[in-house]
Amino acid sequence: MRTRKNIYQIRIIVLGNILYCYLIGQNLSLKGMLTLSGLIGDDAPRNLPTYESSIDYIPTLSIAKELSSNTFLDAEWSYRLKKDYSGDSLYNKIYKKNRLWARYSSEKIEARLGLQKIIFGPTQILRSLSWFDTFDIKDPTGQTDGVESFRLRWFPSNSIGIWTWAVQNDHKIVSYGGRGEVSTLLGEWGITFHHDPTNSLQMIGQTKVLIDQAHNRMALDFRYDGFIGFWNESAFLFSKENNIALVTIGADYTLPIATGIMLMTESMLVKDYQIDSNSTQTALMASVPLGMVYQLMFISQFNWEEKKNYNFLRLTATYDQYALNFIISINPKRSDYNEAAYFLPNTVAGFGTNLKFVFMYNH
Repeated sequence: MRTRKNIYQIRIIVLGNILYCYLIGQNLSLKGMLTLSGLIGDDAPRNLPTYESSIDYIPTLSIAKELSSNTFLDAEWSYRLKKDYSGDSLYNKIYKKNRLWARYSSEKIEARLGLQKIIFGPTQILRSLSWFDTFDIKDPTGQTDGVESFRLRWFPSNSIGIWTWAVQNDHKIVSYGGRGEVSTLLGEWGITFHHDPTNSLQMIGQTKVLIDQAHNRMALDFRYDGFIGFWNESAFLFSKENNIALVTIGADYTLPIATGIMLMTESMLVKDYQIDSNSTQTALMASVPLGMVYQLMFISQFNWEEKKNYNFLRLTATYDQYALNFIISINPKRSDYNEAAYFLPNTVAGFGTNLKFVFMYNH
């Protein structure tokens, strides 16, 4: 009951701030993003069409007020309306809040309460620190799910940042943690801690690591930008019955050819000490701008234990209010997985060869 009260209090505070700013006529803006996509593949589930489509719209209302010099109060609300089709049949729909938060910010402090995005860490593809987000660099929309939380950030100096947060999950259980960031001549450093009392099965972010009991998470990350960029994320999960380690290293370099070709690689090791198993993945990425409008990006991922290779190529054309994305992906076929068809996702996406088109319009 207490956690439900907390939710109601969050909503009252957020809506109260929105109403307050609206009544005094301060910086009200309404925007939105419409996404239309179509996909065709050569390895659909049995008796299902080989093509899928979706329509996704996210309207966003933002309000801000300057309280004094360098002190602001703002709030944001957005809602997601999405429908997914397999052939002509609707197979999935989403109608839910996308964001609902209020924020107070000054030169040294930022406090944000409500349904919001929490994301940190230097990795881009193989993300050991994707604890609270669903961000995927291959998704042209750049969207990520939000979490019900309170987050406080304090900046005692230009080189130090301190975070703390409390997150409420779908089971109304509150977990909490914090993060410290330091910028030095040797690079950017971060240390993170999180305690989760949940005793039900959950996946940790996008890592595909499963844990079914209360646990602590600790992580150290580092990024250096010089002749080459180099970074590391090392995360450790501790519970009564198991310990899990996730370690990612990465590097990038821009070749001075034409407008510049950015090359990047990451490798991630996941070790489960309870069952004494290792999983290693490597990702390679190349990205090059083609003039002022076009961007070409290629990503290849390889799972060393499963010997599976995933390839992704995207050409993006970006204009003032809209963008066009042409995507080709080549993935393992359903028959390459040692699992019954019942346990595989009931979609053509992510299996075999896919051709996809994504249109995005922002207003």
